[in-house]
Amino acid sequence: MTGVQTCALPISCGMGFVADISGKKSHQILKDALEILVHMTHRGAVGADPLTGDGAGVMTQIPHDFFEKELKKIKIDLPAAGEYGVGMLFLPKAKKDSVKKLLDILEKNCKKAGLEIFGYRDVPVNGNILGVGSKNAEPDIKQVFLRLKNGDHAKLGMELYLTRRRTEIEIAKSKIDGKEDFYFASFSQNTIVYKGMLLSEQVEEYYPDLKNPEYKTAIATMHSRFSTNTFPSWKLAQPFRYLCHNGEINTIIGNRKWMSARESAFESELFKEEIKDLYPVTSSDLSDTASLDNAMEFFAYAGREIPHVLMMMIPEVWDGNPFMPEDKKAFYEFHAAMMEPWDGPAAVVTTDGRYVGAVLDRNGLRPSRYLITKSGKLVVSSEVGTLAIEPSDIKRSGRLQPGMMLLLDTQKGRIIEDDELKKEFAGQKPYGEWLKKHSKTLADFPAGNQSPLPEGDNLLTMQKIFGYTEEDKRVIFKDMVETGKEPIGSMGTDTPLSVLSNRPKLLYTYFKQLFAQVTNPP
Repeated sequence: MTGVQTCALPISCGMGFVADISGKKSHQILKDALEILVHMTHRGAVGADPLTGDGAGVMTQIPHDFFEKELKKIKIDLPAAGEYGVGMLFLPKAKKDSVKKLLDILEKNCKKAGLEIFGYRDVPVNGNILGVGSKNAEPDIKQVFLRLKNGDHAKLGMELYLTRRRTEIEIAKSKIDGKEDFYFASFSQNTIVYKGMLLSEQVEEYYPDLKNPEYKTAIATMHSRFSTNTFPSWKLAQPFRYLCHNGEINTIIGNRKWMSARESAFESELFKEEIKDLYPVTSSDLSDTASLDNAMEFFAYAGREIPHVLMMMIPEVWDGNPFMPEDKKAFYEFHAAMMEPWDGPAAVVTTDGRYVGAVLDRNGLRPSRYLITKSGKLVVSSEVGTLAIEPSDIKRSGRLQPGMMLLLDTQKGRIIEDDELKKEFAGQKPYGEWLKKHSKTLADFPAGNQSPLPEGDNLLTMQKIFGYTEEDKRVIFKDMVETGKEPIGSMGTDTPLSVLSNRPKLLYTYFKQLFAQVTNPP
């Protein structure tokens, strides 16, 4: 598979990842990811300013060897790999007083969590390549290096997460000038994000770090953004801290509100009372993908493994599926009582620094292709042909099906297929027994008194009162009676908005379901 093939869905984000199956770190993995990113240029958006893009970036494992040499230049000794965390910070430009106040809040929350900041590094950038729009919005970019004073490395990730959320929430409530330009692009002991309001081909040029041969990783995810429901900005470029995403989450308002409604019921043996410091888990001023990312990392830090979180948040079709094993169906039914699906069209790539994988939501309306090479690479991308690979090196290729997941464990050096993965997690708990013991259906309750059905003139009166039309009877009800399903149509409607109509309308007609603005499933 060589060369570049264009795609039939150009108005769409491009995303994917490259990983070494054995977990061996190299600079080549990063170079491959940047090559894929450049070949997905047509998937990003460009306005009147040809040098300003909607956003692009990469997420990798923390490049320990690279940072060790770079920090020595500024006389900072780096602990062993895995014993420290790195934050990638966007800060307001040319506002020194504001930056000091913002970093003071971060340092105060670090101290509260027992974290020691042992160094800052100004990230070298090449701002000369930016267009007018991205240049005007460009932040200052710093890296902060942290470790736990008590040396409990197993708790480092959780303390970094708590510190970040406390800092984000406190800064959002503050009156500091330029606070909207403060942002954690990443804050982790495992991964780091280089991104911005950039074109795909600008990412490597803007961040010279990415050209350094000492920058080595076994995992690299990448994303080229086409802005749909939010305006371009540096902070909304992807990847986010856990994932990148192609498509739109059409259920986003409901998902956010249900997360908020359930916060009072959340409990965690890991976070204990500190869990309240993480609220709100999601926010309405984020993009759909950022909200998905925030919810995902919340459940991951609370103790669930990445595959479990993905199965819970982006389930496949299970209800009424006669071909699905009962234990897997019980898993989905159990979690459906806790959380609504985050539905798209959505193709998601995710990594926590150990696992890297991809999942397609149950609608299956976003492309996601994978390629396994004999030389030991796993490549996933929105389309084929984004990385030059000799046909003789291709071991296997395919595409994700609706609801399907593909996962690589770089520690064990093995790809875990969808069936094996879901069988493992579905069998971890007796979900079927729990459902039989604790769930009830409407059939379990006695039927109430049924009112007599209207007939004749009374039926016509009731139909008028409830706003039914001849078209409803002929087009909608007929199909529902005959097939038991609501009909799907593709014609437009010339019915005036209720608020503008001169006819009496029922209350519910004043409300419309909100969908993403670009591509909508039926």
